[in-house]
Amino acid sequence: MIGSYRAAAALVRKAVRPNIALALPALALLFTASVSHQAAAMNIQQIKSPGGIEAWLVEEHSVPLISLRYAFDGGNSQDPPGKPGLANFLTAMMDEGAGDIKSQEYQERMEDIAMRMSYDDSKDSLYGSFETLSANRDKAVELLKLSVQKPRFDTDAIERIRQQLTANLIYADKDPEKVAMREWYAQAFAGHPYARPSNGTVDSVAKITRDDLLDYHKRTFARDNLKIVAVGDITAAELGKLIDDVFGPLPAKADLFPVAQTEPVKGGNQKIVEMGVPQSVAVFGLGAMPRKDPDFITAFVVNHILGGGGFSAKLMEEVREKRGLAYSVYTYVQPYQQTSILVGSVATKNASMGESLTIIRNELKKMAENGPSKEDLQAAKDYLTGSYALRFDTNSKIASQLLGLMQEGFGPDYVENRNKLINAVTVEDAKRVSARLLKPDDLVVTIVGKPTGMKSASPAALQPVLAAPDRG
Repeated sequence: MIGSYRAAAALVRKAVRPNIALALPALALLFTASVSHQAAAMNIQQIKSPGGIEAWLVEEHSVPLISLRYAFDGGNSQDPPGKPGLANFLTAMMDEGAGDIKSQEYQERMEDIAMRMSYDDSKDSLYGSFETLSANRDKAVELLKLSVQKPRFDTDAIERIRQQLTANLIYADKDPEKVAMREWYAQAFAGHPYARPSNGTVDSVAKITRDDLLDYHKRTFARDNLKIVAVGDITAAELGKLIDDVFGPLPAKADLFPVAQTEPVKGGNQKIVEMGVPQSVAVFGLGAMPRKDPDFITAFVVNHILGGGGFSAKLMEEVREKRGLAYSVYTYVQPYQQTSILVGSVATKNASMGESLTIIRNELKKMAENGPSKEDLQAAKDYLTGSYALRFDTNSKIASQLLGLMQEGFGPDYVENRNKLINAVTVEDAKRVSARLLKPDDLVVTIVGKPTGMKSASPAALQPVLAAPDRG
């Protein structure tokens, strides 16, 4: 089997240039079965480079491919006041030339060796992703090193990317789902960095300068706020040398703005953002348990039963299946470094938004008062434990999952223990945590559209709510 993998990889490496960009996707598909087997019994090594940089490594030498995921603490909560969108702008600039290599040549070199590199930002972190064929590792690492250490931020590239980001923002302002989510954070965390629009605004992006990009890079790209995971065809010694080469010259310590602990506004708010669309979109949410809270796993299971389990979820059953009010309704639990939330969304015709939200509030109330049934709890546990392996069916997924665990402060043993924690949740646990988590009177709601008979209110809990009609 291993021989066939290597033979296929050799054929890919011999491909002519027009086909070389297909190498990584082809390998990713070809080796899914191998990586799935590997994930079942991963050997997660905790290594330290000669320069003292820590990383996790999963070796898989039957696949001539290396996946690297890394993150710097900071993210868009480090955008300076008045310039939201800076971190997002920077992520779009990181492959636009580095060192002595300008943008076009840099991207051509990446394409020539079938190298993948991308950056992304979240509220708390700035992420990097890197993949290369083993045969091209040295050339690919050299390009990665230049990107991490010496991005160019040339004026012509800045202006081209600014135009692209501005066009995206104008388009997003017409998308009710994007507007609803953005305005929900602005309402729930008013006055906190989490309230700022992650991608910025047309006005703020217009103000971002090359000096802003250089300053953000200098403050956040440092060794003390760096997490690294590698998966694939590389040894611990080779990885140690690689990460020292790429990340070793960065400053020892980041210079981050302090970001305070926070939670969504209490007491419930409701905000209507008018948009001339036939279907309104609502985002609703409230505070949840921090990731390290002993009740977090139980809350995760409760959420699956309530709104995270697709067609098996209570909200989907009541809003869509029984009443046909919406195509989709869902919730999820999202922990951040400085808060944690349970947030969800529903889209329905303007005339049905009030009824849909009433049903959602009623389902939260029922779950808070009664908890889930024994049967619903077991079904959720079976699904969540059975599907966990799907998070590890490619090198890139393994790297991303492990990076998340590193960021959350867990050790490698969490991968083995996670399903045990879920299976340990009892009906009594679920009932207690449901009461702690689900407080309909604290629900923060943002609606984009023209929902019939609804208006902004604070607190929303004081607004008269009619019982939802029973349509069977």
